[in-house]
Amino acid sequence: MSTTKALPVLEPEGVVPCCPPLTERPMNVEESERAAKMFKALGDPVRLRLFSAVASHEGGEACVCDISDVGVSQPTVSHHLKKLKEAGLLTSERRGTWVYYRVEPSVLAAMGQLLTNAATAA
Repeated sequence: MSTTKALPVLEPEGVVPCCPPLTERPMNVEESERAAKMFKALGDPVRLRLFSAVASHEGGEACVCDISDVGVSQPTVSHHLKKLKEAGLLTSERRGTWVYYRVEPSVLAAMGQLLTNAATAA
């Protein structure tokens, strides 16, 4: 029996997309830079593991102390989490000595819409 959790399906209502679906029209410079920043942040295996750890954590948020076991040093974990935040994929909140991270659901939905075929999105 698998213990893998599925991410909740996000409704597109209220989502501000980073850019139009790729099949709708060519991206302008600003849209392509914004989308590239998000995908680049997820292009590193350690960042992808950290992002997945936060996204799949119970309650949709995780303390850095719960997700730092990804095979790299704590300063490296902090560096990667910072890159995910800078790309707008995570938000964080300090509580005492720990920092808690959350996935930014509206950004994920917008990234999903970017990869959606415009013909099927209608």
